[in-house]
Amino acid sequence: MPPLGGSASRGQGQHQEFDISREEELIVRPTFDVVVVGAGPYGLSTAAHLLGRGLRVAVFGKTLEMWREHMPKGMLLRSHWWATNLSDPGGDYGFERFARDAGRDRTYPVPLQTFIDYGLWFQQRAVPEVDETYVSSIEREDTGYLLTLQDGREVESQAVVMAIGPYHYAHRPEQFAGLPTKLVSHSSDHRDFAGFKGRDVVVIGGGQSAIEFAALLHEAGAAVQVVSRRSVHWLEADRSGTRSTLERILAPDAGIAPGWINWVWDHRPVLFYRFPQPWKDAYNAKYHSGATDWLRNRVLGKVTLRERRTVARLEVAHGRLKATLSDGATVSADHILLATGYTVDVNRLTMIHPSVRATIATDRGSPVLNHWFESSVPGLYFVGLTSLRAFGPLYRFVAGCGAAARRVAKAITRGQVGRSRAVTQPAVAANAAAGLR
Repeated sequence: MPPLGGSASRGQGQHQEFDISREEELIVRPTFDVVVVGAGPYGLSTAAHLLGRGLRVAVFGKTLEMWREHMPKGMLLRSHWWATNLSDPGGDYGFERFARDAGRDRTYPVPLQTFIDYGLWFQQRAVPEVDETYVSSIEREDTGYLLTLQDGREVESQAVVMAIGPYHYAHRPEQFAGLPTKLVSHSSDHRDFAGFKGRDVVVIGGGQSAIEFAALLHEAGAAVQVVSRRSVHWLEADRSGTRSTLERILAPDAGIAPGWINWVWDHRPVLFYRFPQPWKDAYNAKYHSGATDWLRNRVLGKVTLRERRTVARLEVAHGRLKATLSDGATVSADHILLATGYTVDVNRLTMIHPSVRATIATDRGSPVLNHWFESSVPGLYFVGLTSLRAFGPLYRFVAGCGAAARRVAKAITRGQVGRSRAVTQPAVAANAAAGLR
């Protein structure tokens, strides 16, 4: 995947005309209050809230690129439809309205394609323009940021919101490094498993992605084994439609899962930020391994589960892989699929110029953020998975879009919050006077 890119966006009534042509005679660069890098759920939601506050906003990134190009057909979301809303200031473009207008059922689990259709529907209404040119460089200037696009165009912005998806953070364990992609690949490398029909595939991992990908591979005609260092943790069957009033009082519905703690993260999303980092790391870790109950019948008795084992040694012979496991057993495969998740590391974000990356304070690869999602570099914000260590598991899911978008939009428009001096209140007033809202 090339460096992240995107779309220039205008909100309702914000019809600022800008020409980012490459003609040499163009001297003045288009200037924005905020550039959002990434057009996934977090990027679109943040852009919608920024536009709603009257700012000049550009969004760069292919709409829902991670979902459309790096998630497999047939995948199901483990979140309920009411927890998959993208966010706009008026709450006009939620999943419920989409389902009603499009004549879709509000089913659980939500099919991936249904969510993609919803995301495109949202984008067309809340953030109507998307320029799919990738951003190749983000540099600091005296007045803000200079962004160079992949085709050579340049734009300036007072603030930048990094809303990239997880693809850049795909975790590939060292022992699999250097092997050709025809033998070893990451789960995010696949959109369709039809090519694995009749092949022996070993899936590494034991979480939701590993178990669901094993099911999809089996259903595509592959012979599948799963190697997991822990026992597969099966989540309880969903009972949201049949829970009693007492059960809802004892464990209210929440975006992540029923329970008062999860409810608190939904309704007081910044509270998590205030806890000590070691506690936050331990809490985040427990959301890695669960597999939804509705996968049981698609896997048990159909896929070989080798739980509480790891790959101790790996050999390549005659175009196949031979893996020796920690218990001494050996398995042979035509392909190994790494469903090993994602590890945030801002050094992988090569579109951020090295001179800027070097000044971003980090902790274990994650940017150190203030409680407005702003990094140590003034005016540079990170939302979505990149903010997980600071703000908690809510931001692993679409359910966290609204909280992050509102927080960032508020910080940028006030301009005097935390370290941010990105967009001052006079600039907002000037935009409003110019008819930009």
